[in-house]
Amino acid sequence: MSLDYSAENAIEIKELNKSYKGFSLKDVSFNVPSGCVTGFIGQNGAGKSTTIKAILNMLKRDSGDIKVFGADNIENEFDIKENIGVVFDDIGFHPNLKPKHIDKILKGMYKNWDSKVFFEYLEKLDLPLKKKVGQYSRGMQMKLQIATALSHHAKLLIMDEPTGGLDPIVRNEILDIFMEFIQDSEHTVFLSSHIITDLERIADHIVFIHKGKVLLSEEKDIIAERHGILKCSKEQFDSVDMTDVIGYRKSSFGIEALVGDREKCAIKYKGMLCEKTTLEEIMLFYVNNSKE
Repeated sequence: MSLDYSAENAIEIKELNKSYKGFSLKDVSFNVPSGCVTGFIGQNGAGKSTTIKAILNMLKRDSGDIKVFGADNIENEFDIKENIGVVFDDIGFHPNLKPKHIDKILKGMYKNWDSKVFFEYLEKLDLPLKKKVGQYSRGMQMKLQIATALSHHAKLLIMDEPTGGLDPIVRNEILDIFMEFIQDSEHTVFLSSHIITDLERIADHIVFIHKGKVLLSEEKDIIAERHGILKCSKEQFDSVDMTDVIGYRKSSFGIEALVGDREKCAIKYKGMLCEKTTLEEIMLFYVNNSKE
């Protein structure tokens, strides 16, 4: 089966299951729309890396179906990997290698490897050509990974915590590259991160996973617009229908509750304040759900 780069979704996952001792992915299903940035959020240990490894066929799943560019990710693994760039949290290159060695190695691995593009990215990202990878700072190593991921004309970037541990200036530099990458609508970015502010800036779509289950998968703006923070006194909160509430927290000033339908609750609870909220607040309320 040939790959379909014009497919509506770059990645489609249906009922993915994978169990380890003490953790399991449970019927994980979501799509990564083509031509945009999808942010994959969740706490450390929520299942983000396991899901990404399943997409890349780096682990044996228990059950479920995964399609990339409309094709099965196991049957068409070689063709798919020719057309995706991958960035992991840790550097994958031997510390004694220099960029010229990496260029030579990857030229033999990818049919579409483009040395000119690779060295242009190195220059753009201010990466020293004569230093060994082991002498690079963490930020430099991450930028090197991104340069290699972008240098074989990949249609899809899959990244697991690429901005973790980087200073804000380097993070912004990297996010700008991702934004540039998707400008022509023919490229897709699937970005796992626990730095929600990064995703609030660049993501079009959000997938939120918690304890191996997908809780939200939708356009970022719709998620932000739909949810709200209901602010009220402890006495007022006694009258709130708990089916409207996702989670709440108490403070010396009263109660703040996350609701799943801000407009409905603003009408339903007229004597209380129902405000817009952020993606980070939404995630925190879901994770620290006081009703559990």
